[in-house]
Amino acid sequence: MTTRKPVIIAGAGPTGLMCALALRKQDIPVVLLESEPALTHDLRAGSFHPPTQEMMAPYGITDRMHETGIQVRHWQIRNRPGDLIAEFDLGLLKDITPYPYRLHLEQHRLTPIQLDLLRAEGGAEIHFGHAVTGYTQTADGVSVTVKANGESRVIEGSWLIGADGGRSAVRKGLDVEFEGFTWPELFVVVSTPYDFAQHGFALNCYIADPVEWGALFKVPDAGPPGLWRLAYPVDPTESEEVLLSPTRIEDALQRLIAKPTAYDILYKSTYRVHQRVAASFRAGRVLLAGDAAHLNNPLGGFGLNSGIHDAINLTDKLGRLWRGEGGEELLDLYSRQRRAATIEQVQAMSIRNKRTMEERDPAVQRKNLEALVAVANDPVKAREHVLNTSMILGLKRANEVQ
Repeated sequence: MTTRKPVIIAGAGPTGLMCALALRKQDIPVVLLESEPALTHDLRAGSFHPPTQEMMAPYGITDRMHETGIQVRHWQIRNRPGDLIAEFDLGLLKDITPYPYRLHLEQHRLTPIQLDLLRAEGGAEIHFGHAVTGYTQTADGVSVTVKANGESRVIEGSWLIGADGGRSAVRKGLDVEFEGFTWPELFVVVSTPYDFAQHGFALNCYIADPVEWGALFKVPDAGPPGLWRLAYPVDPTESEEVLLSPTRIEDALQRLIAKPTAYDILYKSTYRVHQRVAASFRAGRVLLAGDAAHLNNPLGGFGLNSGIHDAINLTDKLGRLWRGEGGEELLDLYSRQRRAATIEQVQAMSIRNKRTMEERDPAVQRKNLEALVAVANDPVKAREHVLNTSMILGLKRANEVQ
C-alpha cells in the first residue's frame, strides 16, 4: 500500500496548531511549518467564547487553559466617563453549555498548551524557522517550497492548509480575492495591573464614546493580580513615538478612571485593524483558515475564536475525506459554512459593535444605548443577545449551510 503524503500546515498560531492536533488525533500525518523561530508573543487576542471552549475540550486544551484562565460570566457596556450602561450575564446559557462564561487567557499562553499536546500526541513533523515561499499543486498533491537557514527545499504533501495569518503567503499564492477594507484608525493597546474592578467594571467591558471608544478586559498575565488591557483608536497620522508616549497613554487612562497617581504601564503597542474575507477558503488542494481567510476588528472577541472554529470544521471534513467517507465536496462545504459564519456573524457583528461604540451623533448613540439597556433588562431578549454574541447562534446557522 502506498503511504499517503502528509497534510502540510503553514502557521503555528492557534489555528494552525489546532488543525495539526485535530488531524493527528485522526492519525493523519502532518507537517507543521512556522516562519518564526519560536511561538510568537501576541498581546491582542485572549477571550474564548463558550462554543470555542467546547470544541477544544476533547483535546485536553480547555482543562489546561482553566488552570490559569479567568472565567468571565458578566460583560458590560460603559461610556467614556466609566458609567455603566448595560450588563449581560452569560450564566443565562448554563442550560445549553458547560462553559457559560468567557475564558480570558492570552493567545501566547494558549499556543504553548497546543504545542505541548501536539508533541505528546506524536507523529507530527514540526519545523520552526521554515517560511513558505511558494507552492504548486496537482490533482493529487502539493509541492511546498520552504526557506530555512538561507536554504530552500521542497516538501511534498497531499493538502496544504494556510493558517499563516493576515499576511498569509499561502493566500497570496492563490488567485483568491481578499475582499473588504482596512479601518482608517490606528489602535493602541496598553496593559496595566491597576484594578478597574474596584470601580464596578466587569472583567470584560466595551466603552462607548464618539472620539475614544474602546475595549477593556482583564487577562491572567504571569499570575495575580493579572493585567487589565485597554484598546482604543488613535489618529494614524501621528507617529508611534507620540501615540505611545507616557503622557498620551496616561491621559487616555485618566479619562477612563481619574486617579491621583500615574498608571503603571507594563505593555504598549499599536496595530491596524482590517475587515476582510477571502472569496473562497478553498482552491484545489489548498485551504485557508483563521486570519489567512478572514480578519476583523477586536470588538466582540470573534477573531481568534472563529479561527478555532475554522480548524475544527476543516479537520473534521478533511478527516472524513481521508478515510473515504466522502469526496472533495466536503471541503467545498467547509468553505461555504465557514465563509457564511464569517460574513453573517463575525464581520457583521464586529462592524456593528464598532459603529455602536463610536457613534458621533449624540441622539443616535443615546437611542442605540437605550436599546441595549432594554435588551439587558428583558430576560428573553438578554438570553437571545448572549446566544448571539457568544457565537452559539451564528455557529449553529453556519453549520446548517449545505
